[in-house]
Formats: sequence, structure tokens, C-alpha cells
Amino acid sequence: MTKILACTAPVHGHLYPIAPVLAELVSRGHEVTALTLPGVEEDLAPLGIRTLELPPEVVGRRLDGWGDRARILALRADVHALIERIPAEIEALRAAIIAERPQALLLDITAVGAHIYAATSGLPWAAFAPKLLPLPSRDSPPYGPGLIPKPGPLGGIRDRAVRWALSRRWDNALPRLNHLRQYYGLDELDHCVDCLRQPPLLLNFTAPPFEDAHTDWPASVHQIGPSLWSPDAEIPDWLAEIDRPLAVVTCSTEFQDDGRLAQLAMDALADSDLFTVVTSGAIDPEFFAAPRNAKVVRFLPHHLLLPRAAVVVTHGGMGITQKALAAGVPVCVVPFGRGQAEVARRVVGNGAGSRVCKQRLRIATLRAGIDAARACAAGAEQVAAGFLAAGGPRRGADLLEQHFTPPPPRRARTRPQRHLDRRRRPPLIAPAEPTPLVGLSDDAGLTELGQ
Repeated sequence: MTKILACTAPVHGHLYPIAPVLAELVSRGHEVTALTLPGVEEDLAPLGIRTLELPPEVVGRRLDGWGDRARILALRADVHALIERIPAEIEALRAAIIAERPQALLLDITAVGAHIYAATSGLPWAAFAPKLLPLPSRDSPPYGPGLIPKPGPLGGIRDRAVRWALSRRWDNALPRLNHLRQYYGLDELDHCVDCLRQPPLLLNFTAPPFEDAHTDWPASVHQIGPSLWSPDAEIPDWLAEIDRPLAVVTCSTEFQDDGRLAQLAMDALADSDLFTVVTSGAIDPEFFAAPRNAKVVRFLPHHLLLPRAAVVVTHGGMGITQKALAAGVPVCVVPFGRGQAEVARRVVGNGAGSRVCKQRLRIATLRAGIDAARACAAGAEQVAAGFLAAGGPRRGADLLEQHFTPPPPRRARTRPQRHLDRRRRPPLIAPAEPTPLVGLSDDAGLTELGQ
């Protein structure tokens, strides 16, 4: 049995994907505590997962890059925000280690401060990524703009030029990152994206064919498919009474000003054969004017809706996009920011849906995009088959158990007494004292945590 401390980013979209892996570990006898956003104790307690709340200094530092029209500027803003919350994450993880005394750490890929502290702790650690990874690869265009793969010399020239431009913008925060790494005794990085190469084990919640196959990624990266867990809920009466297929429209649980997409989707489908259900996430349902064949709710677990859905309309968040495709439901994506253009590129590239440009978002263009997506059920089913083959939470738990379980000690060979040399032998050299944890040596009794 291993005592595991997991640390997530302060958003549901990063907690819910790792929850079934943690639950699988609990079912195998491990003790799991999650350092995560406040207010989720009731969701995780039935899974046997204890919770600690992230402090306000971490929870209050949300990523606001969605507001930048230029995707590269948005990604750069998010990189700066991640680095600015490093000190608060370090202190939060430090306090949790003192309180819980775990034997292993499992950290969100965006918790860069937690990674720095874990690397100095002496504890075995791993990371998880519920998003597409922006690791450079010769097998894909540079991450960010949502570029379509372009083979041949011209494609190579384009990709090198874009990769160089991206590196200059993302690495604007590199001096600050390296200063903090040096303070904790870690080597400098050449690029900010090299943070993704630091975890000894990285679980990535996606899989081919949705994600590109990367032959040159580190061996530490394992793609296990999407995590489909969400809290239990009963089917509401109004949903049970609907007698036609659904169009599921989602807004982000983190505010991204995507309410216009939901309203236009309801208007575009007002005369269709579908009943539109909108989950408004961070937007007040009262903001919308729903036609007769539509319903707006703040939240409803998507597993209650997807079995009856003919299409999903979304801003391109990884959670709902992969849940829809895992259920064989095609997707119409309207990217609003962050890495959503990359999600849209993979949806269209797999023939699993359509894409509508945010700047061209009108009732007519959205209706055409939705109709085009509905014709892509075969592509969605192919993606679903790839997800199923990737192994899911069970494979994730297997990998973590293998990583966290130390190899059995080798038994020393001894010769029979009659073969021992009777001459005087020098005494064995005593092992060195364990190195104290960086940043924890002032706390009594904690120097042995790294053992």
C-alpha cells in the first residue's frame, strides 16, 4: 500500500480526468489524498479519496489568456500565469507534505511549482495531463495555431519558422522560471516547454487517432485515452420527457465569454428536428433566451446526455470534445482561445466533426457547421475505438503502481563459512546520512521524508 498525494490545478476540468485513476488506486488498497480546488469533498468522498483545499493564493490565480484574440498571445499569457503562481504552489505542496507525509506524489502538468518542489523532495513523483501536450515533434506542426499538417519541403519550412516564432514568445518567461529552478537546486531549462520533459512519468489523457502519433516524444509520456468520469446525478424529469435526439451545447466551466455560441446554437436549431440542451458552465442560465425546443441548465453530467445526442456543439474544450467522441458523437467546434484550435484541428483531421471560425460565427454558418458535423458519425466512432484501446484509468493505475513501487532489494550473496578468508578484513563503510529535503530542513522530523 502506498500513500499518495495528488495535486491538481484549481479547475474541475483538471480534477475530473484524474479522479477515476485515483479511485482505481484506492480500490487496489492505496491511500489517496487530493490537494485540489475547494468544494469537491462530496464528489470525491464516495470514491474513497480524501481532500485538502488549495489555498486562495493558488485558486485565485486563474488563467485569463482566453481574452486575447491572437492565439499565440493567449498561450503566452497562460504561460506567464502558470509561472507567476509557482511560489504559491510550492508553499501549498510543502504544507500538504508536512500534513500528510505521503510516500509518492502525483501532480497536474500545469502545476509547475509543484514539479519543482517534487524534484527536490526525494519522493517518487509523476504527472498527469488532461490536455494536448505542446511538446515539439517532427510528426506534427508546431502547437498553438492549429495548423493542418503539411508534408514536403514547404511544410518543413513553415513548421520551422512557426516553431521559432512560438519559442521566442513562450520563452519570454524563461528567466523567471529558471531563477526559481536554480533557487531550488535544479538545472536551467533551454525552453519553457521543457517543463513537460521533467516528470519521470507523465500520463496524457488522450490517444491516437485523435492525437497524432509522436515517435520522438520522451519514453516517460504514456497516452492512456480520455477519462470519462463525472459526479453521479439522476436524470431530471424534463430530460426524460424529451422524445427526440439531442444537440448538446456546452460553455466552459471557466469563464471564456462563450455564451454567444450557446445562444446562436439554440437560434440556429430552433426549427430543427433536435432538442437543444445547453450546459452554461460559468455563465448564468438567465442570460439566455431559450426557444421552445431548448433547455439551459448550469450543469448536468454529460454522460446523461451523450447517449441520446446526435451532435455536440462546443468551444473545443478537451473534456467535452473527447467525451463526445468516446461516445461516438460527432462534434462542431468553435474555438475561442487557448489550445482549442488544436482540438478543432484534430476533430476535423479525423473526420469526426466540423469547425466554425469564431470570427465568422453567425446563425447560418453555425447551422451549416452543425449539419456538416452530423454527417461525421463514422469518424467519431473510429476515434472512440482508439480511445477504448488505450487502456484508460486501469492502465494509468498500472503505470503508477509500477512507477511508485520500488524494486525488491537484491539479496546479498554469502559464501559458506568454510570458504571465508580468515584474515582480518577492513570494516564496512557506513552509509552516508540522507540529504534533507530542500526547503523542509527547518521542520523537525522531516529530513527522513526523502528516504
